[in-house]
Amino acid sequence: MLDHPDDIHPLFYGAPKTTAFKKLRKRLIQNTREAIEKYGMLDDRADRPKWLVCLSGGKDSYTLLAVLHELQWRGLLPVDLLACNLDQGQPNFPATILPKFLKDMGVPHRIEYQDTYSIVVDKIPMGRTMCALCSRLRRGNLYRIAREEGCSAVVLGHHRDDILETFFMNMFHGSRLAAMPPKLLNEQGDLFVFRPLAHVAEENCEKFSSSMGYPIIPCDLCGSQDGLQRQQIKAMLDQWETNSPGRRQKMFTALSNTRPSHLLDPSIFDFKGLNRGSDELDNGDLSISGH
Repeated sequence: MLDHPDDIHPLFYGAPKTTAFKKLRKRLIQNTREAIEKYGMLDDRADRPKWLVCLSGGKDSYTLLAVLHELQWRGLLPVDLLACNLDQGQPNFPATILPKFLKDMGVPHRIEYQDTYSIVVDKIPMGRTMCALCSRLRRGNLYRIAREEGCSAVVLGHHRDDILETFFMNMFHGSRLAAMPPKLLNEQGDLFVFRPLAHVAEENCEKFSSSMGYPIIPCDLCGSQDGLQRQQIKAMLDQWETNSPGRRQKMFTALSNTRPSHLLDPSIFDFKGLNRGSDELDNGDLSISGH
């Protein structure tokens, strides 16, 4: 079905005809459908929802936009989609690229200008990364826009590798086991945050957006780079993947295959209440440790 040349969303016009690209496209769609289903992003009991699809102009958000519209186009995603770009006033931001792209593709959209850049520059000392505060201000504005547009969810383009990097960031620098959840309810309890690309590898986003020739907007226009710590985590994961291909996917799979009884947190497992004859048995897991 996906290979029919005349049955594609405009976002796929001009797509390469190669077998490799067709396989990539199918993989992206399958991975996204899996995540939407696995994490319950669709509620059959509710009226047709509306999602605010956040578009930064980077490779990941373009991939998200295209795949969601492809699923909607084929009747596999019964939601209304509204693309949104938040122009935060970064120097030299190419403000005309996304409006033209979205109009040409026939994608419903909203472009919002909010100068959060000036706030960040005022609050963050020179030489420090601006990303954390910038992200918080962006998220607040996106929540506001979602409410104004009657959306039930804010949809972000974070992928598998973002989730893994965040997991190790939290472990190494926050002393906690936590990653980016694929589905989150905001503090006010009125909006979901979805990450439908949770099962998608970053390299596939890169291959897809590059093959499609989408107009990429860099994320470092403000002159600030994501924290050095995250860059170090990424380099570590890259080295592990080079030494043992497939390790990223194994680590990601482990995040959905946890054993609370084999961790050390008494708030999620009742160690004090564990007695002989309990249903929580070893099941041979200690053999993995080599002891």
